Amino acid sequence: MIELRTPAEIDAMRPAGRFVAEVLATLRDETKVGTNLLHLDRRAHDMIRAAGAESCYIDYHPSFGASPFGKVLCTSINDAVLHGLPHDYVLRDGDLVSLDFAASVDGWVADSAISFVVGTARDEDLALIDTTRRALAAAIDAATVGRKIGDISAAVAAVAHADGLSINTDFGGHGVGRTMHGDPHVPNDGKAGRGYPLRDGLVVALEPWFLQTTDELVTDPDGWTLRSADGSRGAHSEHTVAITSDGPVVLTDRSFLGVD
Repeated sequence: MIELRTPAEIDAMRPAGRFVAEVLATLRDETKVGTNLLHLDRRAHDMIRAAGAESCYIDYHPSFGASPFGKVLCTSINDAVLHGLPHDYVLRDGDLVSLDFAASVDGWVADSAISFVVGTARDEDLALIDTTRRALAAAIDAATVGRKIGDISAAVAAVAHADGLSINTDFGGHGVGRTMHGDPHVPNDGKAGRGYPLRDGLVVALEPWFLQTTDELVTDPDGWTLRSADGSRGAHSEHTVAITSDGPVVLTDRSFLGVD
């Protein structure tokens, strides 16, 4: 069921958005060559406890997951792009890191993701990250009252296709509110003018993610981590966005922290 939020409810979601933004900004600043993925998960867990927030991941067990996730942060490295289960891995020079984090504050959820490189970056990795960011910006620009879900999807796809990337539509954006995943589904490819009308009060997580040379995924033995089928690298950018009569409001905006 698709739910629309009142202006007061959207205001009530702002603390969750701010908290998620702060956690990702902190983790990005602290993630270096030599950082263990389990340390990042513990750091996020500590911040959740200190804020009196709740993890959306630790007990999460959808049909595609082998078991409850058991961690509070998704850490996808290099050819992993989604749902990366934190494990005992120490980051190396040049690793492409995607962090995806969702939490609930006072019963409201926000969800966001960032990608970046630790140490020496490959040009092609930076280009891929830039594509996801530009696709996210295009998606946000299209998230206006009176348009359709397909307009958001088409905006994402136009950026990806212009950069020669193919698109997987198995996983994409989604409604956000009292729970992390709700209706509507927002695929990263689609036809403009099609789909559910964008209405005042709709809150969605928009999340372009792309792989360098494929759109096919394989699942790790951990039952969660999704990797490219050909070993090429992936990147992921995501914001929680409220669609309002005054335009899109990015609830997980990090600019106030000096982080893009």
